[in-house]
Amino acid sequence: MSKIATPDFSIELRAKTIEKLSTEKFDLIIIGGGITGAGIALDATTRGIKTLLVEKKDFGWGTSSRSTKLIHGGLRYLKQFDFGLVHEVGVERAIVHHNAPHVVIPEKMLLPIVDGGSLGKRLSSVGLWIYDRLAGVEKDERRQMLPLDKTQELEPLLRKDILQGGGLYYEYRTDDARLTIEVIKTAVAHGATCINYAEVVDFIYKENGFVEGIQLKDHLSNQKIEVRSRRIVNAAGPWVDTIRNIDDEGVKGSRLQLTKGVHIVIPKDRLPIKQSIYFDVNTDSRMCFAIPRGNITYIGTTDTLYSKEINTPIASRQDVEYILNATNYMFPSAKLTINDVESTWAGLRPLIHQEGKDPSELSRKDEIFFSKTGLYSIAGGKLTGYRKMAERVMKVVCKSLENKEGCKTKHLKLIGGQFESDEALDTFIYKRTGEAKQIGATSEQIIALSYKYGSDIDKVIEKAFELYGTIQDPNLLLLAAEIWYGVKYEMVSNLCDFIIRRTGRLYFERPSLETLLPFISGQLATLLNWTEEQKAEALEEFDKEYKTVMQFRNEK
Repeated sequence: MSKIATPDFSIELRAKTIEKLSTEKFDLIIIGGGITGAGIALDATTRGIKTLLVEKKDFGWGTSSRSTKLIHGGLRYLKQFDFGLVHEVGVERAIVHHNAPHVVIPEKMLLPIVDGGSLGKRLSSVGLWIYDRLAGVEKDERRQMLPLDKTQELEPLLRKDILQGGGLYYEYRTDDARLTIEVIKTAVAHGATCINYAEVVDFIYKENGFVEGIQLKDHLSNQKIEVRSRRIVNAAGPWVDTIRNIDDEGVKGSRLQLTKGVHIVIPKDRLPIKQSIYFDVNTDSRMCFAIPRGNITYIGTTDTLYSKEINTPIASRQDVEYILNATNYMFPSAKLTINDVESTWAGLRPLIHQEGKDPSELSRKDEIFFSKTGLYSIAGGKLTGYRKMAERVMKVVCKSLENKEGCKTKHLKLIGGQFESDEALDTFIYKRTGEAKQIGATSEQIIALSYKYGSDIDKVIEKAFELYGTIQDPNLLLLAAEIWYGVKYEMVSNLCDFIIRRTGRLYFERPSLETLLPFISGQLATLLNWTEEQKAEALEEFDKEYKTVMQFRNEK
């Protein structure tokens, strides 16, 4: 198994990089460190283009850590007859899985067919058949249509009085923020420069009015830096129009329409479904996902127009009750209440405005905007299609740069994902499980870590062996090794980076954080040389996030 070396990607390296920025000239600057910007950085640098990516907060901080966390083919877009989109993202999900099998995992999805549902038996069967063909699904993963008794056997919790049957098909579950950081790390390994907590506050222009650089504010050192580049791409997600408004031309022509998507997290024993389920909402024409993951089940999503402050979207009580009511209707024995919710997240979709359309009717297609100042901007699209979005942008940018290199990302394995097959990944996990027993690690722990870090779990385990004896609790031992890995290889600089985006613990393990927080903050304080004041600031910052995900409980 050929491997690309994981690069040093630490705060120490970041400081050295910041020092050199003003004296370098890049071919391309990308604004935005979500999955779209990350994909563009990887595509560009593998074509030999000198690339800089800057992100005003942390990598994946916005929409790319707050999605439904599925690499899916967009079954619902068949209802809109958007066959091109279904085909593209269907094909792309197989590519993304092949390149990152440790964070893109095949998942059986059950589609219950119910009285008054979006699709009847015939349409469901035909729709899933078309879906499989458009998406190029392998034979062993193609849909199965199930009679009523088999559907009930697969999922006894489904509402019986309206159930007619079901369809079983495959999607791919992911951790969106981890996929983003793996793409970023892979781009860095191929030569890109990627910096978080560096905000674009203005553009620099030539005498002819053409953009030639950016003014950055580095939020960690509090200094301002000017950086030059031949081309600039704005891939800032929900902030695309914010960046366009900094540009001299402003927002002309197409503009964004943001919609909000909310998910809730409940203990798995409160909704112990046997596989992921894609079910109709009884109050409107939308559908929801219920997805089991470890000890929890998460459910979503909403789709509502959003025009409030975009940095901190939150789940409102109305959002949470909408999801709970829809879930209780389809799974009446669950009797979920607001007190069952352990965490939430809310993300914003940066869609293209279309006059008179409801949120769920807005196209998920991406669009490239070109300013007369030379600024490229891209918005729209889906997590699944990030690689193709990057390819489309780079086709335009490469033409202007007279770069004739083709896209090289279709078969490019990401850091941690360098396995030739799912079986190879399974064998790898089995071997590491045996080795890690020497330090008291359970198979469950090693499996969970493998689906975060893939082949890079070796670095985590090696660190755990090194720390063995200094930390007695096996859980804390592995946690300490994870924290070290995040600081050394994933540009972790604070509690939120690690707990929210690198590990997802705020969403999926929130009840355990009160106990673990002193240990995590202590480890980070040591690794990052925090003063007591800096440690207190980091804890205060995280406490805001810790409370925000449950803020809906304070509403009346």
